[in-house]
Amino acid sequence: MIHYDLVRDMPLNERPREKFELKGPKQLNNQDLLAILIRTGTKEYSALNLAYEILKKFKTLDKLKICTIDQLTEIKGIGRAKAIQILAAIEIGYRINATELERGLQIKSPSDCAKFLMDEVKNLEQEHFIGIYLDTKNKVLAKKTIFIGSLNRAICSPREVFKEALRHGCASIIVAHNHPSGDPTPSKEDIRVTQRLIDVGDLMGIEVLDHLVVGSQGYISLREEKYI
Repeated sequence: MIHYDLVRDMPLNERPREKFELKGPKQLNNQDLLAILIRTGTKEYSALNLAYEILKKFKTLDKLKICTIDQLTEIKGIGRAKAIQILAAIEIGYRINATELERGLQIKSPSDCAKFLMDEVKNLEQEHFIGIYLDTKNKVLAKKTIFIGSLNRAICSPREVFKEALRHGCASIIVAHNHPSGDPTPSKEDIRVTQRLIDVGDLMGIEVLDHLVVGSQGYISLREEKYI
């Protein structure tokens, strides 16, 4: 990463905004792109310096997706306004990516489902329980986070899961949740919750195809591993 005292010290064609115009966004590195979002530096630090400090603290851009305003403002020169600008831009990028993935996506296997979810949930610090609602051809109709918190039968109400199923007129469901520990091995409670959802789905004529447990490095399909 380049560390300049002032952006004006750089050759004109290497300054982030000018480089963007001349070469296009794909030719910019992460530091350049962050500097453009930050817009202006402070008396002590240029926008590029601040971008450098952000990347030094968080290492990779995907870590920024789950950071907070308070964590960003720990960096000297990043106030709340700049932190909000950065996080808003990251959220826009995430939503564009999520919309493209969801539109007409057909889930043919547990690995398809894992690819669909991994980036969203693998680094979350709390458990998120998600319903993926499919049509008769296993194409995604909708995806919804049903609840946030430790998985148990009291919290994971079939009523909430199947309310969304009825709302979207789906033929089947896949449910998924993450393990913040990073280990995707399902607990006994995970298996009990899944079986309860399968039983309710059978009564309603809406098949629960699978339950994926996602960790930081991988996933486990309860159906594929014959837990259910």
